[in-house]
Amino acid sequence: MINGTHAILYSTDADADRAFLRDVLGFPDVDAGGGWLIFQLPPAELGVHPADGAPTTELYLMCDELDATLADLERRGVAVVGERTEARWGVRGYIRLPSGARLGLYEPRHPVAADL
Repeated sequence: MINGTHAILYSTDADADRAFLRDVLGFPDVDAGGGWLIFQLPPAELGVHPADGAPTTELYLMCDELDATLADLERRGVAVVGERTEARWGVRGYIRLPSGARLGLYEPRHPVAADL
């Protein structure tokens, strides 16, 4: 029986990104050995959307209030990158991880599966 989701963030600076997830975002972690820290995340959901091009995947962390979350992270020294995008289904923005990778943040404006 499937009991969860496991996402992997490949990083060119794993130590810095791990410290960011642990110390800045406050995600609890467990040391799985072999250089792996596994982070506990908030409830997750998986959206499947139609696409015209090649299949792909995206990773967003959901938040209650995107603007407040981005402002708080920016005050704490996190780089907010790109433009905030608004659509009928939600609002999204991006932050820069210490490795340079871009990570999406998302405020849904639709029913969320975590509420089931």
